[in-house]
Amino acid sequence: MTPEIRVRFAPSPTGYLHIGGARTALFNWLFARHHGGKLVLRIEDTDRTRNTEEAMAAIYEGLQWLGLNWDEGPHVGGDWGPYLQSERTEIYERYLKKLQEGGRIFEDAGALRFRSPREHVLVDDIVCGKIDFDLTNPGTHPDMTIRRPDGSWIFHFVNVIDDIEMKISHVIRGEDHLSNTPKHIELYRALGAAPPHFAHIPLILNRDGSKMSKRDEGARVATYIEQGYVPEAVRNYLCLLGWSPKDNREKIEIDEVAKLFELEKINRRNAAFDLDKCFWLNGQYIAQMSLDRFIELAHPFLEKADSDVSDKNYLRAVLSIVKEKIKLLSDVSEWTRYFFIEDYEFDPAAVEKVFGKPEAAERLIALRNEFAGIENWNLETLELTLKNLTQKLGCKTGDLVHPARVAVSGRSVGPSPLSYVGGDGERARARAVRPDDLTAGRGMKRPWRGRAIASDFWGTSRCSDSAPPNEKKESYDRALHAR
Repeated sequence: MTPEIRVRFAPSPTGYLHIGGARTALFNWLFARHHGGKLVLRIEDTDRTRNTEEAMAAIYEGLQWLGLNWDEGPHVGGDWGPYLQSERTEIYERYLKKLQEGGRIFEDAGALRFRSPREHVLVDDIVCGKIDFDLTNPGTHPDMTIRRPDGSWIFHFVNVIDDIEMKISHVIRGEDHLSNTPKHIELYRALGAAPPHFAHIPLILNRDGSKMSKRDEGARVATYIEQGYVPEAVRNYLCLLGWSPKDNREKIEIDEVAKLFELEKINRRNAAFDLDKCFWLNGQYIAQMSLDRFIELAHPFLEKADSDVSDKNYLRAVLSIVKEKIKLLSDVSEWTRYFFIEDYEFDPAAVEKVFGKPEAAERLIALRNEFAGIENWNLETLELTLKNLTQKLGCKTGDLVHPARVAVSGRSVGPSPLSYVGGDGERARARAVRPDDLTAGRGMKRPWRGRAIASDFWGTSRCSDSAPPNEKKESYDRALHAR
């Protein structure tokens, strides 16, 4: 009978979740899923002076955001808890007593040290291969401290005890822990326990070849959450840091990765971190994801911006318009602001660029007047009306579209202004092309916004109040010419 595959991710809650730690958790998760095994989350909180509740919460949030659910651990439970080292003191005392009875512990200035047997230790690593460590020289390999004078435990000792108690079959961790492994094997042997299999995965380096530190760009998982990266994209990118499907694919679904993932296929060379590639991959995921998933991910960013997202039909219509433009979810509120408020800001550069041409405003008025007479209000009719007007005026399509976009959004870039909508899901609301909107680019407030440019996302509705009253037209024209 094949022993159960049991792996663990054991972070310390002394700071935020590092991207390297997230990659380690991911590789453990993939290995467990590939073999139908278990992933244990264990919190190594023995450093009393540096542990924080905020850091612990960041670990949970980061793993959950990445979709890396653990099978045993905090909030989940399991047969081999508790899963916080601070709650396992009685277990450590028991193993310490066993070592003391075997003559393997001595006291040094109040600290307890493990007496090394002074021998060669062969580490047979799945990724790094066989490595012979010479621990015979006490000058280069002093006896290991396992308990401090204040009674707190050292990582090396409790790490090994927990792996024994939790029946961990494979230890998958960063290569920076490789040099600790022979010391750990000495402890396993002294306790009469069989060591687990070891797999030390390559380090993550910056583009210049330096080791990625906590202060480097892209190091914090929380940054990706805050900036609006898609969890699927970040997880996909982390898969490629030391592993690949061997067919030059870069976008690959996590279920397929789990089927293909094997420790023997992990690259021995260090992985180069490229935030630009992660950003590109994020854009690919957003472009190809379903609208429902996009709405789900965009929702928190819109709420944070105080956008009214209560109308689900309207929200769906709005997000379907801008989806193709979004590269980061944090950009959603900026791209949709003018759909949810009437008094949005105008980009002065956009106003100057588009309406610096004297004929632009006259064309915009002509477009408004044409739209005001439309009875069958839908996107097809709007496009045909605009096309006919370009022929009538002898201008290009962009000569009408660009002014209309600035007038109804305040921006020079974005979707076609013919697709801008407003209101609730029970009636179509249109975005107006108002001559007086142009003055807002120079700091003036718009007193009113009519309805003239819209698409019909609900099939049968039409614009019910497309043009401002005729008696107001002269005042608006005067405001325009006052520029």
